[in-house]
Amino acid sequence: MTERTPNTGLAALLAATGWTQSQLAGAVNRVAREAGRPGGCDKHNVSKWLGGTVPRAAVRPLVLEALARRLGRPVTYAEAGWPPPVAGSDPAVPGAEDTVEGLVSTGRADMDPARRTVLAASLYSAALPVPLFRDLSEQTESAATGRTTRIGPGEVATVRTMTERIAGILDELGGAHARPMAAAFLVNTVGPWLRASASGSVRRSMLAAASDLVYLTGWMAMYERDHGLGQRYYLQALELAGAAEDHVTYCRTLRGMALQAANLKHGRRALELADSAAEAAPAGGPRLHAFLAGQQAHGAALVGDRRQAFARLRETEAALSRADDRRDHLGGYDLAAYHFHVSSVAYALGDVPASVRAMQDSNRVRPPVERQGRAHATGLLAQRQMEMGHMDAACETWGRFLDDYEGLSSSRADEHFDVLARRLRSPRTPAARELRERAADIALRKATA
Repeated sequence: MTERTPNTGLAALLAATGWTQSQLAGAVNRVAREAGRPGGCDKHNVSKWLGGTVPRAAVRPLVLEALARRLGRPVTYAEAGWPPPVAGSDPAVPGAEDTVEGLVSTGRADMDPARRTVLAASLYSAALPVPLFRDLSEQTESAATGRTTRIGPGEVATVRTMTERIAGILDELGGAHARPMAAAFLVNTVGPWLRASASGSVRRSMLAAASDLVYLTGWMAMYERDHGLGQRYYLQALELAGAAEDHVTYCRTLRGMALQAANLKHGRRALELADSAAEAAPAGGPRLHAFLAGQQAHGAALVGDRRQAFARLRETEAALSRADDRRDHLGGYDLAAYHFHVSSVAYALGDVPASVRAMQDSNRVRPPVERQGRAHATGLLAQRQMEMGHMDAACETWGRFLDDYEGLSSSRADEHFDVLARRLRSPRTPAARELRERAADIALRKATA
């Protein structure tokens, strides 16, 4: 029988975390659940790894991510004493690709239903370093030499128009319809245009327009709970924004990454990213200021900093009061978004009644076209009303959620619907029984559509 060599690298990492073998196993299982993968790791698995057994290829990144979150820095395969993944075997594991090639590779996999399953299982990294704007903007652009295609302002306008239209479809019909369109447009049209010949100013404009679209695609992936994929799109958006010298889109993307971290309950990381976005922001208008400060308020609340959270909310409200009335398709911030942040801050700080009142205010001023955003807000509102024991009010709110849910294709909305179905397994009132019957009918129609 072949003797195994103890894994000293993994042992050193485990010692640095201060964890027991059981605690490492629990952390690995938490990462697995977040990524939608089956868990089942225990201290016996960890003991085998320390003894020299190499875990399955699918398990290794889960262990590295669990260690990275504990240590607050990325952890490599070499540090853990394991062989690296084969570059190119998985679209979630980038090889030596430039930004455009990596973007096209990701988008092509996102278009393919079979490959999309692999992408969706890619891990979100809570300790991933974020490139600084000045470092990205100083990188040398690859010249589009030898290209027969030349682009101009018209192609840039096309990308911006398509981005606005996709954002509109997202609002009205949900990310499950809009994101495949975005991925296809990135691969078939934007990728070739980014490789085409252009003047310096047109090239920068195209990079900026592409960055906006990639940011939106990442936001949709995040919203659809494909967090590893969303993070990869976000990083590609940062790279494009840096190459375009587009400070606003860089900061907007960082803010999106802060929201993603907040959704995954990584409070400290959410605050770090929100603060980084605000610190890197150029001198912009009041709406951009409100957009960034509102996310800082939520991040502060997630780490229990009540004083900073309410100071940032006051800052957000003051900035928004100075903004004009236009509605931006990307990075827009309005009263509905402000009240949503107020609700998020209150809930993170344990004030459920205040959270409910603020979410009601958010929906009251939300534009009618924002069906997906309203469904998410309404789903949260109903859950918090149930948490307070207000069942009649919650049933009424769930009814409004179903009004929007019937016309949506959205994983986030599906998540709320699943909560509704679980909470109403044993309805005790006529309103709850009626709601359950309606939900069952909708579930049947969606399943057979």
